[in-house]
Amino acid sequence: MAETGFPQENEFSVMTMNLRFGLAEDGENAWQNREAMFAEVLKRYPASFLGIQEANHFQTRFLINNLDGHDVIGWHNPDRERWQSNLIFYHKSWTCLRHGHHFISDTPQAESRLPGSKWPRQCVIGLFEKDSRRIIMVNTHFDFDEAVQEKSAHLVMDFLSDFPPDCPVVITGDFNANPGGKADAVFRAEGFAEVFDKGHATTFHQFRGEETLEHIDWILYRGMELRQRKIITDSFSGRYPSDHYPVLGRFRQ
Repeated sequence: MAETGFPQENEFSVMTMNLRFGLAEDGENAWQNREAMFAEVLKRYPASFLGIQEANHFQTRFLINNLDGHDVIGWHNPDRERWQSNLIFYHKSWTCLRHGHHFISDTPQAESRLPGSKWPRQCVIGLFEKDSRRIIMVNTHFDFDEAVQEKSAHLVMDFLSDFPPDCPVVITGDFNANPGGKADAVFRAEGFAEVFDKGHATTFHQFRGEETLEHIDWILYRGMELRQRKIITDSFSGRYPSDHYPVLGRFRQ
């Protein structure tokens, strides 16, 4: 994906990006040593939509300042310093017609978690329109247990049922699992493909930039054509913006 500009007519681009919890004790990889790298990545790879995971309040402010051509949807708890937001940034050429925020649990409107889930996990959904074209964008972050991931995938599909059924959909997220597992099977049964089908590569590298077997950051899609895909492995003097690589996809409706 060599282009650095925004997509052509009837195309749009999507990035999924796990920022890495900004209050983690990461030593030389602490957030203050990484934010300039993130700013450069955002310049190099502009996207129509960005699904962001693990955003602390100050990281959200950083993104708002560096994505001034975008608006954002999501939800945060201002009283919790260590709150992690799931966010969708969308280019201002698109209009958000409606959006929703859910906890991935049996009580999705209250802060809660599924049995077996280590953390409360979230899902943000928006319906967007541009020049009479509509798409649904979903951003989420799954927990670690495979049975919980499978239940989470079913819940995401339940949340989607409140939106127009004939609309193209993109789902971004850190799924904490490789494609081929039980959560993946739920999405495939609903007609989704993943942008790196039959070509999975490392997305989680623990700041090392080394090849691993962990392709846990996905872009799922249905109802559109995949034009290009890229795992962004850019480094800066041997350092990386996150312990996850961002993933970028370009689509045509």
